[in-house]
Amino acid sequence: MSAALLIAAGLVGVAAPARAAEPDLIVNGGFEDGLTGWFVNNGNASDTAVLTPVGDPYSGSAAARVSGRATTGSGPMQDLSGKVRAGTTYAVAARVKYDNPNSPPTKQFFVTMHYGGSTYTNLGTVTATRGQWGLIQGTFTIPAAQNVTTARIFVETPWTSSPQTAPDTHLMDFTVDDVTLSEFLPSTTIEALGKNPGEGNPLISHKFGADGNAFVHDGRVYLYMTNDTQVYAPGPDGISPTNTYGGINTITVISSDDLVNWTDHGEINVAGASGIATYASQSWAPAVESKVVGGTEKFFLYFANNGAATGVIVGDSPIGPWRDERGSLLITSATPGASNGRNWLFDPGVFRDDDGQGYLYFGGGGDDGSGSYENTNHPRSTRVIKLGDDMVSTQGSAQTIDAPLVFEAGHVFKRGTKYYYSYSSNFGHSGPVDPAGPPTGAIAYLMADSPMGPWTADTYAGVIFKNPGTYFGAGGNNHQSVFKLGDDYYFTYHAQTLNRRITGGATQGFRSPHIAKLAFRPDGTIQEVTGTFDGVPQIKRLDPYRTVQAETIAWQQGIATRRISNAPDLALTDVDNGDFTSLSSVDFGSGAASVETRVRPLAAGGTIAVRLDARTGPVVATIPVTGTTGEWTTLRAVLGGVTGVHDVYFTYTGPAGADLFEVDSWAFRPSAAVTATAESRCVAGRAYVAVRARNDGTAAVGVTLQTPYGSKQFPDVAAGASAYQSFTARAASVPAGSATVRAGATEVTAAYLAVTCS
Repeated sequence: MSAALLIAAGLVGVAAPARAAEPDLIVNGGFEDGLTGWFVNNGNASDTAVLTPVGDPYSGSAAARVSGRATTGSGPMQDLSGKVRAGTTYAVAARVKYDNPNSPPTKQFFVTMHYGGSTYTNLGTVTATRGQWGLIQGTFTIPAAQNVTTARIFVETPWTSSPQTAPDTHLMDFTVDDVTLSEFLPSTTIEALGKNPGEGNPLISHKFGADGNAFVHDGRVYLYMTNDTQVYAPGPDGISPTNTYGGINTITVISSDDLVNWTDHGEINVAGASGIATYASQSWAPAVESKVVGGTEKFFLYFANNGAATGVIVGDSPIGPWRDERGSLLITSATPGASNGRNWLFDPGVFRDDDGQGYLYFGGGGDDGSGSYENTNHPRSTRVIKLGDDMVSTQGSAQTIDAPLVFEAGHVFKRGTKYYYSYSSNFGHSGPVDPAGPPTGAIAYLMADSPMGPWTADTYAGVIFKNPGTYFGAGGNNHQSVFKLGDDYYFTYHAQTLNRRITGGATQGFRSPHIAKLAFRPDGTIQEVTGTFDGVPQIKRLDPYRTVQAETIAWQQGIATRRISNAPDLALTDVDNGDFTSLSSVDFGSGAASVETRVRPLAAGGTIAVRLDARTGPVVATIPVTGTTGEWTTLRAVLGGVTGVHDVYFTYTGPAGADLFEVDSWAFRPSAAVTATAESRCVAGRAYVAVRARNDGTAAVGVTLQTPYGSKQFPDVAAGASAYQSFTARAASVPAGSATVRAGATEVTAAYLAVTCS
């Protein structure tokens, strides 16, 4: 049996985004019950060895030692007959260590399957270093025609015909621990570096998001997206089947106030049996607007129920909670003027004008198969309709929009007195294209003086953005939105850039959000946008002296996010050795003294390093992740007087192959400049110690006053303000002493005199 041939044949698993599913098919894989379930490989008459339980484990309290091996295949074995199935994919892992000083400094080990007779397959491998635990890991698929009635698994070293000629090289003793074998389940965790540090696009790289619709509220932009990640299912080769959109019934939300650091707010369960709108099956291409209704501001999320209809749910904030107030779909074929029998009723775009009147733009489809010039260039398949005062009903009849070569993705914004209707042009037409109109698959636009238009071919104004394939090498559909933040306008679009970086160039229709600056000519027309990885400049620096959610990220690699039970926020999860997250342009001002994080340890030996300006930049704090496994805890570390503006990188290290911990939040504490005074005094025959601390710094800080007679905390003392407390000694006198004042990570003392009160 040749290991090289087995690997060359593609039967050995390669690194892939996978996780092992319960239950584990291995009995007593950690050898905590001695050798129960294990025996020495006896597949050949010459395979002999001694298997002994030992107290030298990788984890737990025990492991198994194999000695006296006669062949390279003489190792610990377990019977899997009746447990594994032909045609099924599995994930395997095991820890192995050897320590013979006469053996080579490194040695390859395998986990191997013996199906019976002469049929063997290497399932996973590692080249271990002498004296150190190595991790064997792999994924594999049992061939569909393979007989598995006598399947057994064992650990071995590479086969050689005459191992006895060099036993220290080929037949060394070794120890095995933590053997697992479970059915492979795909993981949506993206391990590839999908966004290079310094790039602004894609906006996020730990998940996908398409059809982004931007909504600005209180100085923050929220981007609502079709959740492509919901149908992302990479196989053992790391490649997912093509995105068909059919299984998407959730909406992904991210937000930012600086356009570089984006916070992941997770998903909204919009449609389906467990969704908010149970009468809908899908949720694509969201659009959001707000309005004060009945004295309360409400938020309205419109979504496409595939191509057949449009629905709406209502929230109490830009991130919910969300509810169904209407009880049925908003736009259907029964909506007056909505349908011509051929057009889709999807891709909602919502706009609320200055007078409070709301409008909904929807529809799409552009080819009836006739191949006619008129149908190709003027399909008249999109619509606009007024919304009721409640924003969950419609008024009157929908009006037709005659946008040249229109296909989908209608969106409206206002600038000055002009209204702009943008859309995606068709790229699957059967007739000739008018050269005076937009190119295929592009974002084009019309201009008008009213939200209702009239939107005709005469108002066509040009192209905002060509198809993403023009810039990124992967085309596909096109979708956009425009928003204003501060004094500037911005343009969002999607592209398959993250998908390409995961696969090395191929795409399967998984889209990622991008952003660009939008500029206008003096006549109000729009300058064409170019797709880049640059994104846009960061418009404000990040304030570290507050709680920053760990799922606020500029750049990262290898992490995922999940919602914490009974909390609106998410946490970083699937944090492995070598992963990192980061924050862009963090303004530490006159100095930070410490950093704290809320974490949930999952494995022993995890560490977080805080670095400046690069993933491999100087370490300014190290946080050993300690605490009770599975329990949330807050950990702190001292910083070395970090000042000014820096990118901050959090790099994660720990045992290979283990999920290290989960991270909820970060908070930095400023280096405080504080003036402290204390005095003793008498009041009505009683002695008191009075302490005052003034914050001489430039940022608010928490202050603690402490004396032998009590202490007092002030959580947020503004710059230039003071904290004051008088402590009674409950006696007629106090000896001379001192009070301690802690401001952030700074500690000072203030002396007071003895006093006797007669």
